[in-house]
Amino acid sequence: MTSTTAPRPSLFERRHLVATVGMVAIVAVSAFQNLAMTTIMPVIAADLDGEALYSLSFAAPLAAGVPGMVLAGNWTDQAGGRVVAWVSAALFALGTAIVMLAPTMPVFLAGRLVEGFGAGAIDVVLYVLVARVFPAELHGAVFAGFAAAWVVPALIGPALAGIVTDAFGWHWVFAGALGIAVVAFACLVPTLRRLHPPVLEARPPWHRGRIGWSVAAAAAVLLLNLAPDLPVPVRVAAVLVGLVGAWSALRPLLPRGTFTGGPGLPSVVLLRGVLAAGFFGSEAYVPFLFQAQHGLSASAAGLALTVAALSWASASWAHGRLGESRLPAARAFGAGLGLVLVSLLSALAVALFDLPAWVLVAGWFVGGAGMGVAYPRTSMLTLRFSREGDDGFASSALTIADASGSVVGLAVAGLLFTGAGGRDEPLAFTLVFVAMTLIALVGLVAVRRLGAVPPPPRPGG
Repeated sequence: MTSTTAPRPSLFERRHLVATVGMVAIVAVSAFQNLAMTTIMPVIAADLDGEALYSLSFAAPLAAGVPGMVLAGNWTDQAGGRVVAWVSAALFALGTAIVMLAPTMPVFLAGRLVEGFGAGAIDVVLYVLVARVFPAELHGAVFAGFAAAWVVPALIGPALAGIVTDAFGWHWVFAGALGIAVVAFACLVPTLRRLHPPVLEARPPWHRGRIGWSVAAAAAVLLLNLAPDLPVPVRVAAVLVGLVGAWSALRPLLPRGTFTGGPGLPSVVLLRGVLAAGFFGSEAYVPFLFQAQHGLSASAAGLALTVAALSWASASWAHGRLGESRLPAARAFGAGLGLVLVSLLSALAVALFDLPAWVLVAGWFVGGAGMGVAYPRTSMLTLRFSREGDDGFASSALTIADASGSVVGLAVAGLLFTGAGGRDEPLAFTLVFVAMTLIALVGLVAVRRLGAVPPPPRPGG
C-alpha cells in the first residue's frame, strides 16, 4: 500500500496568494507611515510650533485607535469584517488627507486622530483575516510576512521621507503615503469577500459598555499626553486623573487578570503592552536625540529606525522557521525581552555619556531583533487562546494593549522630557530612556507567569 503525504500548505499557493499580498501591502503602508512620521516629526514640530505636543502627535492616533479596535472587534464578530474594512480604510485616508494639508498643529493632531481610528480598526480586521482565512500551521508564517513587510519601507522610508522633507516639505510625505494606501487597500479587496458573517447563534451582542470604556480610555491617555503643555498644578491633576482613568477604562477591554499577569492570554497581552511602551516610547525620541545632540539631518537620523526594522523582519522570519518545538514560548519571550532591554540600555548610555551615534544604531538593531522574536509569538498565542466567535475580542485586546502601552510610554516620556527642559537638556533624553527601561522590565512578570501553552491544533482538526 502506498501512502501519500499531503503537501505542506504555503502562503503562496493559489488559494492564499491574493490574501497574502493584500494583507502584507496594508502592513507595508503602516510601516512606511510609521517610519516616515518618526523621522520627520522633529521638523513638523518646529514648523507648526508644536514641540510641547511632540509626544501627543504619536499618541493621538494610537489613543484614537483604541475605540476603533473595540468597535471593529465587536462589529467584526457580528458582521464578518467586510464593511468594517471599508469604513476603516476610508477613515484612514481621510485622516491622512487632513494631516497632509494641516496648516497648524491642532489641525495636524485632528487628522492624526481620524487616521488612528481607522488604522486601529483595520488592524483588527487583519488579525481576524489571519484566524479565518489561514490554517493554524500558517499563522507563524503570516506574522513573519507582516514583519517582512517592513523591509522595503525600512530601507527607503526614513531616507525618502527625509529627502522629500528637505526638498519639498513634509506635507508631500503624507501625500505619497495616501497614494500608497489606496493601492494597498485595492490589493486587499478580493480577500474581504471571504469574511462571511458568523452563524446567527455565534454572533455576540453589541457590547456598548466596552465601546464606552474604550472612548474613556482614549480620553484618559490623551489627557496624559496633553499634560506636558499644561501649567504645573494643572499638570499634576491631569496626570492623576489620566492614570486612574486609563487603568479603570482599560480593565474591561482586556482579559481578566491582565494587569496582574494572569496565566495564558492575560500574560501575553501584558507582555505586548509593556514591550510596546518601552520600545516605542523610546523610539520616538531616537531621531530627536540624533538631530538635537548629534546634528544629524532628518534622513540620517532615521538610520536607527531602518536597521531596527530590518532586524525585526529577519528575526521574525527566523522565529517562524524555528517553530515552537525548538523555541518554546517562554524562551522566545525571554530572548525577545532581553534583546529589547539591551537596546534601551544602549540608548540610555548614548544620552547619558554622549557616546557616538553608532552605539545607539547598533543597539536599536538588537532591539528590533528582540521585537521580531516576541511580537509574532504574542500574535500567535492570542489566536491560540481564542476561537471563532471571540477572536475579534482577543485580537482587539492584543492591539489595544499594543496601542495603549505605546501611548502610556509616550505620555511618560513626554512628561519627563518636557519637565527636564526639552531638547536642549541632555538630562531630558536620559530620563526618557531610564523610564522606558523600567517599564520594559515589567515584562519579566509576564514571562514568568505565562503558564502552560496549549499545543497548536492538528491540520484539518
